Amino acid sequence: MNLVKEIRFAWHLLYKPIRGTTHQERLECFYRGQAVEYDRRRQNMLHGREDLYRDLLPPLNGIWLDMGGGTGGNLEPVDDRLPSLRKVYIVDLSSSMLDVARRRIAERNWKNVSVIQADMAEFVPPEGPVDLVTFSYSLTMTPNWFDAITHAFDLLRPGGLIGVADYYVSQKFPTPGMCRHNAWTRTFWPMWFGMRNVHPSPDHLPCLQQHFEQVTLQEGTSPVALMPGFRIPFYRFIGRKSLHSRTSPVLSS
Repeated sequence: MNLVKEIRFAWHLLYKPIRGTTHQERLECFYRGQAVEYDRRRQNMLHGREDLYRDLLPPLNGIWLDMGGGTGGNLEPVDDRLPSLRKVYIVDLSSSMLDVARRRIAERNWKNVSVIQADMAEFVPPEGPVDLVTFSYSLTMTPNWFDAITHAFDLLRPGGLIGVADYYVSQKFPTPGMCRHNAWTRTFWPMWFGMRNVHPSPDHLPCLQQHFEQVTLQEGTSPVALMPGFRIPFYRFIGRKSLHSRTSPVLSS
């Protein structure tokens, strides 16, 4: 039975054709066969995620949006902090992943956590400006990543925090002090992951740095499931919306 599960997961992760006419349909096609096993199988691939969430401290009675939060597994490392928050939203487009999140919320009795099936570049919480927005390996999964970052900026109150952990490749000539990846890395990973509609980009991190005051940045490499010896670059970014900001620096320029 375990072997059957392993084969089934590998099929859905690496080989199953991804079909659909919309981004939501393609996401659901990709995740439908992985959702139940997702947290267990992806734990060792999503480096920096738990450290990111532990390092973020939403204020008392704060509002947190976990964009592309899927199964709700992102919240487990900070389970003890959730009761102090006013509201937490798990926002995702995949119904299969959100079904797992609903079960987790019920099992853990998270009274202030809600599941929202919506595009993370469009959802607006009824409470108004929020204190924290997080993206855990979700910007690479959305074609409108720029809109998602800009939307997060506009949703955050001045002084609010954004936390992102994701795959990426560096620019050919990155900002001094940042990692510079070789030509093979910059070419291979976008091509290989792109076949699964995952898009490691050289532009995500510079966009975050343009919008937000950088608090911390970690760059490293992560193993890839079912590809022994291969490692893909990832980053962990925490930024703050300037106290003087009101609109996106791009929109206001």
